[in-house]
Amino acid sequence: MDNSTPAGPASARTLDRRILALALPTFATLVSEPLLLLVDSAVVGHLGTAPLAALGLSSNVLNVLVGLSIFLAYSTTGTVARRLGAGDRLAALTGGLDGLVLAVVVGVVLALGLELALPLVVGLYGVEPEVAALATTYLRVAALGLPSVLVLLAGTGVLRGLQDARTPLVVVVAANLANVVLNVTLVYGVGLGIAGSALGTLVAQTGAAVVVVTVVVRRSRAAGATLALRPGGILSVARTGGWLVVRTALLQAAVTTNTLVAAALGAVTLAAHQVVGGLWTLLAFALDAVAIAGQALIGSALGGGDVALGRALTRRMLGWGVVSGLVFGLALVVARPAYVGLFTPDPEVQQLVSRVVLVVALQAPLAGIVYVLDGILIGAGDARYLALAGLVSLALYLPVALVVHHLGVGLAWVWASYAVFMATRATTLGLRARGTAWTRTGA
Repeated sequence: MDNSTPAGPASARTLDRRILALALPTFATLVSEPLLLLVDSAVVGHLGTAPLAALGLSSNVLNVLVGLSIFLAYSTTGTVARRLGAGDRLAALTGGLDGLVLAVVVGVVLALGLELALPLVVGLYGVEPEVAALATTYLRVAALGLPSVLVLLAGTGVLRGLQDARTPLVVVVAANLANVVLNVTLVYGVGLGIAGSALGTLVAQTGAAVVVVTVVVRRSRAAGATLALRPGGILSVARTGGWLVVRTALLQAAVTTNTLVAAALGAVTLAAHQVVGGLWTLLAFALDAVAIAGQALIGSALGGGDVALGRALTRRMLGWGVVSGLVFGLALVVARPAYVGLFTPDPEVQQLVSRVVLVVALQAPLAGIVYVLDGILIGAGDARYLALAGLVSLALYLPVALVVHHLGVGLAWVWASYAVFMATRATTLGLRARGTAWTRTGA
């Protein structure tokens, strides 16, 4: 990080306050979602090992589709932050409204596509007939919630671009608490089984999306933004997100490869993988709080032409990323006796989860670095490089994953091989952050 003056103690505290003002409420918002997934795993897990394995398969399918659409949050955050940093609130909120419209369109297309292709999609995993049937039941219902999920992503991106992390926190926490109540009631009280879990999540997500859209529309009207359909603006959001889609597709390819290798080891391993995957998601979302703060802060700094501030923020956020990784990784290990038994009564699954968590926790500090650098470069609008870096990382990871699959050495090695992907991302993103090509300024 070469062309800025190091921040002194006073300015470092100022930077930390700015980072934490966004990161702390964002952390609470982000961890509520994987906690919700873990609650779903606990509720469904007590129906049996096959339903838990089916939920693992279903979660991977939905995570791929939602992950590919994460550009709706990231591009709106960056666009709104840059335009706000350049002093144009009207243009910022106009761009946010265009992102919401695009989210509706993409959500409807994905929902219809998944419903039509569901037998083919589930069949790709090669699981036992019982697991496949349960996954199909879950996904039939869950697919209907994709438009709401994507609208919620875009709306949250707008609010974060405005540096409002409190509203998404309140909405998401309320929705997740409602989801817990709905899932327990529908799965056990009404007796809908795994379909009840999907239905409860669908209702909660739709309610959250309605609230966030209402907030964004009110603020847009107050700024003078019109609600007219703007094809040019929508296409602009889509173009901005194009490289982010490629970047995310490559990340999802790595995660899906991880799941496919685990699925080949049987229902018990896939059930344990679902729990470990939920814990990894919780860890990733917790670490992503600083990264998402970085998207808004870096976008605003570069939008206002302040490269030195952007670099100073980068250094501070990297420090927070490493510290957060160490703390959360340690917590994941220490708390094992308290949470492993919550997800399933199957002792074989419990023992496997307890062992594999150690492998996941060791990767946490590395993940802290990767997610912060990723957020900084997204905020800088450097999506093309992120996509190319993802391609390099996936190319190095896939041969390792194939070797692990061929050897059939167990779930711990499946997750250990994933460290190759994370280490390559850390290297490629770190090299980029040391240069100057990403520090483009202006709205």
